[in-house]
Amino acid sequence: MQGTHPPSRRPNPGVGGDRPARAHRYPDGVSTDASSADAPRTPSSPRPARLTAAAVLVAVQGVVVAGLGIGMLVMLLTGSHADDTVQALTGAVTVLALAVLPLAAARGLWLLRRWSRGPAVIVQLMAVPVGWQMAQNGGVWLAGGVTIALTALAVLVCVLSPAATEALGVGPREPRDA
Repeated sequence: MQGTHPPSRRPNPGVGGDRPARAHRYPDGVSTDASSADAPRTPSSPRPARLTAAAVLVAVQGVVVAGLGIGMLVMLLTGSHADDTVQALTGAVTVLALAVLPLAAARGLWLLRRWSRGPAVIVQLMAVPVGWQMAQNGGVWLAGGVTIALTALAVLVCVLSPAATEALGVGPREPRDA
């Protein structure tokens, strides 16, 4: 069947007609190898300090959230403050699941993986309003809220810095030749 079509045309399986063949050219630096997206970058210089700081801060956020989830499970298993067992278990599992995102993002930032910037930014954008709401309650909540909000803002500054952007291989791409 291949030989029945002119070289510039190929069959269109869904319609039954022919369509012009398109040359599939990928931009420079784009690979068809799926494993290359997950491979750590090998930068010419060491990891920028801001990216290292962001990775550590995001990891600390993940550990704190995981600790809260574990604490909720311990309270459930010991029977303290468990009015509704199903609700308590659901809350603990949800908090533990939420800890996965910052921990994965921190690992990706540490290993200079391109995909990690998005989850890190999303976690911080969720943390800023949480910190703000906590700070509105005053007292001990004020200190916790300010800490959360300032940490989130610091991570955003670090992750979105030009050095971090370059190290992760994220940023404006060069225009393709037409």
